[in-house]
Amino acid sequence: MSAPRSPYRQSHRESVTKRRETNHPIIPEKARTSGLSANDTLPVHYAPRHRAPPPGSNTRVKPSGESGRRGFHPLKFLQITWKSSSRASLVCNFFWPVVPAAFAIKYVLPREHVLIFALAYVAMIPCANMVGFAGQELSRKVNHVSGVLIETTLGSVVEIILFMVLLRGNQFVVIQAAILGSILATMLLCLGLCFIAGGMRREETEFSDTITEAGSGLLLTAGVALAVPTIFDRSLRSILTVEEIDRKTLHISRIVAILLVISYMVYVYFQARTHHGIYDAVFETDEQRDHDKRRDTRKAKLTLTECVIALVVSITLVTFIAIFLVEQIAPIVEEHSISDPFMGLILVPLVEKAAEHLTAVDEAWDNQMNFALSHVLGATLQTALLNAPLVVIVAWGLHKHMDLVFEVFDISMLILAIITVGNFLRDQKSNYLEGFLCVIVYLAIAVAAFYYPNPPGHGAGATRAGVEGASTGH
Repeated sequence: MSAPRSPYRQSHRESVTKRRETNHPIIPEKARTSGLSANDTLPVHYAPRHRAPPPGSNTRVKPSGESGRRGFHPLKFLQITWKSSSRASLVCNFFWPVVPAAFAIKYVLPREHVLIFALAYVAMIPCANMVGFAGQELSRKVNHVSGVLIETTLGSVVEIILFMVLLRGNQFVVIQAAILGSILATMLLCLGLCFIAGGMRREETEFSDTITEAGSGLLLTAGVALAVPTIFDRSLRSILTVEEIDRKTLHISRIVAILLVISYMVYVYFQARTHHGIYDAVFETDEQRDHDKRRDTRKAKLTLTECVIALVVSITLVTFIAIFLVEQIAPIVEEHSISDPFMGLILVPLVEKAAEHLTAVDEAWDNQMNFALSHVLGATLQTALLNAPLVVIVAWGLHKHMDLVFEVFDISMLILAIITVGNFLRDQKSNYLEGFLCVIVYLAIAVAAFYYPNPPGHGAGATRAGVEGASTGH
């Protein structure tokens, strides 16, 4: 795909040369002929602060992600990470003092379950934000599509860690609710906030059908596939014995999990290899519309080493905090009459994808709706096609009875939400009203989940019994 991009690169070099000679911003030829209006086209400015290094020194790093430094510089590292990537993400950094407080309370007052849960819940926000920010810095150093895949993957690291910790404690009901809750939170709440953020600065925000068609189609396919074990279970529950139906649904769930992982691999190959040129063109258009592009270009950036260090530290903190968080679920459910479905469907998903949501909303605010939708749909698809089946496959390897038989309420809300969002994405336009309606639907589901009781045979007592018998699980 290098040949089609060369005219743009040539025009960019000519623009930079002319910019140096005239000291005026120059609009690239491709931007003038791409159908964008004058207001949508962002001038290209010469920024010597972040010029690419000499050939051979670090040629794999994209110039826009070049920091101009090497190695690890502690003071510079702290300064850059504190300023973060956006105003929304910057707010998360004010919660860093809660992180040591959560560790201290966990070991000083181990019986204060609500306090530990609350502190760990808040402490997860800056740690998850650090994962997202480091991933964002790393993605600047590669091409657009690879960058989006990196950010989406690292945005789901928190979710994967939480799922694995929950699996370790045999909290299957919470995991099942958290899988669907994560999809609903990203698809309704995050997308709604993106539409609202974009609609606050302009009457309508347009986005490409390249992003929405493949994403919404895959999302509906994933929703139907996830519903298959549940429908099978409910249809034959009155005909087959409990042992027989459980055995069959477990086998079906494992096969569906494998099929979903294959679907995700095909989707990644489609996006990153065979059709990446289409996505590159869409993302380049979004970059031209970025109102903060000049400011972002001038910002100091992390080195590759600092990105890796930030990821290692933040993921380690996320793992410990996830353990603290999950350990408090059973006591809180038992002592305060909060159901496992509400804990998994609403509370856990809100914190696990905080960084991803903030990134998407910030991009929508900057008129980069295609980037925002890539994060929303990418994170949703990753939960449905990779993270959810990954839990089933890992449980299979650990001889644990983890299936994809969800509560009818949960799976019904998922299918209805997919249909609702697909209808909003159909015209490739958005406004704040559509965003408001998405948020309203999510809040209605949250209220219903709060009053939803624990399934028979589940809850804190069953969870603790499962933990004690983990070594003999099926």
